[in-house]
Amino acid sequence: MAATAPPPGTRPDWTVDQDWAGYTAADHRVWQTLYRRQDALLPGRVVPEFLDALHALAISPDSIPDFARLTAVLEPATGWRIVAVPGLVPGDVFFEHLASRRFPVTVWIRRPEQMDYLEEPDLFHDLFGHVPLLLNPVFADYLQRYGQVAQRAARRGALDFIGRLYWYTVEFGLMATPAGLRIFGAGIVSSAGESVWCLDDASPNRIGFDAGRVMGTDYRIDDYQETYMVIDSFDQLFGSIAGDLTPLFETLKTHAPLPAGTVLPTDRVFHRGTGDYHRARRGKALLRNTQVSSGRE
Repeated sequence: MAATAPPPGTRPDWTVDQDWAGYTAADHRVWQTLYRRQDALLPGRVVPEFLDALHALAISPDSIPDFARLTAVLEPATGWRIVAVPGLVPGDVFFEHLASRRFPVTVWIRRPEQMDYLEEPDLFHDLFGHVPLLLNPVFADYLQRYGQVAQRAARRGALDFIGRLYWYTVEFGLMATPAGLRIFGAGIVSSAGESVWCLDDASPNRIGFDAGRVMGTDYRIDDYQETYMVIDSFDQLFGSIAGDLTPLFETLKTHAPLPAGTVLPTDRVFHRGTGDYHRARRGKALLRNTQVSSGRE
């Protein structure tokens, strides 16, 4: 399949200039609001490595950060650079950036009326959610290794499996710590609602991480997660993809993916969820569909 051409004004690797001076006062106010909301919520909920890195990078609550300044701190520490992109980039481009220790960050930031929900990741999600942990050496190595594994998975028809791994770890992962479960996934870290819900609500499952289990499980893309996967450490995460995953991919191809809310007898269960939230949502959706099909809407 032919590679997707980058949009006009975008380099062949889909990067652009950040143009920090082009951000408006309203853009900076959105950043301030989002940052301060998460700054109040995350202590006691996020892994300490995240807060340590956030402070070490001196990411300011007052204005959108300059990507070049952050790269000047990251690159000597873990070899990672931030590259500006116009939005979502094709998978092959994204994996190449990760494999080369370049993290793509979207240049646009949401509007004030989009504070609580976006269909596509924006600058706040990409930068506040993802960038701090690039300062952690083990997580930084995991993300580069992930990019390399994803490139090989694409050639073997295994992108669905590797995509689920990214979703349940980099985006929506939890970690078991001596102080209890803590957040490390960027999709949670950058979301006020999910930062609280993922740890406090009785509805979702919280299940011990296993690479095969994760790669064989569907996920939610339009709502809070039905299941969160819990790692023991970043070392465990890196170790899970350190070897050849080809045999695992071949095994997974023989099975249909598990529904997102599944709990297996073999799972290490930190919390078996009630499922009440998603059951109610499905019920409302079914009622709406029934009303539409019967002409009542």
